[in-house]
Amino acid sequence: MAKENGESSNGSWKKIVDDVKKIFDFKEVLGTGAFSEVVMAREKATGKMVAIKCIPKKALKGKETSIENEIAVLRKIKHENIVALEDIYESSNHLYLIMQLVSGGELFDRIVEKGFYTEMDASRLIRQVLDAVNYLHSMGIVHRDLKPENLLYFSPHDDSKIMISDFGLSKMEGTGGVMATACGTPGYVAPEVLAQKPYSKAVDCWSIGVIAYILLCGYPPFYDENDSKLFEQILKADYEFDAPYWDDISDSAKDFISCLMEKDPEKRFTCDQALEHPWIAGDTALCKNIHESVSRQMRKNFAKSKWRQAFNATAVIRHMRRLQLGTSFGSSIQSSNSVPSPQGRAPAKSQSVDCAPLSLKDCE
Repeated sequence: MAKENGESSNGSWKKIVDDVKKIFDFKEVLGTGAFSEVVMAREKATGKMVAIKCIPKKALKGKETSIENEIAVLRKIKHENIVALEDIYESSNHLYLIMQLVSGGELFDRIVEKGFYTEMDASRLIRQVLDAVNYLHSMGIVHRDLKPENLLYFSPHDDSKIMISDFGLSKMEGTGGVMATACGTPGYVAPEVLAQKPYSKAVDCWSIGVIAYILLCGYPPFYDENDSKLFEQILKADYEFDAPYWDDISDSAKDFISCLMEKDPEKRFTCDQALEHPWIAGDTALCKNIHESVSRQMRKNFAKSKWRQAFNATAVIRHMRRLQLGTSFGSSIQSSNSVPSPQGRAPAKSQSVDCAPLSLKDCE
């Protein structure tokens, strides 16, 4: 049995256990990273399904600060659009983070599967992200690695909420001085990060702008096979609203993106300001179906996301059905394996760089 350990010598709260499998019945592996594995499991006492992030202690040597940072961030957070940390267990060889299980799959995969998709849909998605990130910022937390792969649907239902996951790169303001570490994912990082200047919460707002851009056209605002050229584009904030892809998108949407993808972080919109923009708070988001154009571009640019996603939604749904915990999860299994992988522009880069190495994705 586990025993609560209270506050350990390094300040983290854990439950010491000799064998975590006495408490949880491990099912399928949902994802793997360079230093961790995420497994779906059932708590034996309650039958509750969870996701467990399993981290070998030998992988923590010299990196204890990184995982303690992630735990410190996760333990503070309680928000309906953020994947929750429910418990922490420690054995002689492993650290186990018991996470809320989400089963709806990745943001872009769901959009591609839809038959109807509008600016209004994109606006509602971004509003949820802004609400969650605004909450983080109000607590002095900067995510630092917001990207589509870290946005997951809570369930396969059409009206499912969106969830922010993966806090391996997050930082609490005031814990270690001014943030200046170059980290994040190349296509989504703000200019000041690449310039190795001190930065703040504004980096998250830039990333939300990039995500909003992709949601409305299906391709990234910055792309080049050569990283140095890609960084040069970002440093200059050199992006366009290209024809014909943006011809049917409202001026209000373009203005919203421009306010977030502002090169100068002092002039860039905060989450509060973005939430008050007419495209989010008003009625300027159009209801015209843009699914065909957006999904075609997403297939070309993000088709490989299925093989690198943090959570395998198909595995979750299959187990839920087997356990008869969700009979309405039906259509997602077939559809989650049905997206073609056409030839086209190479997928946008999605790996995190120079970062805390314990996020669910491999870090370079």
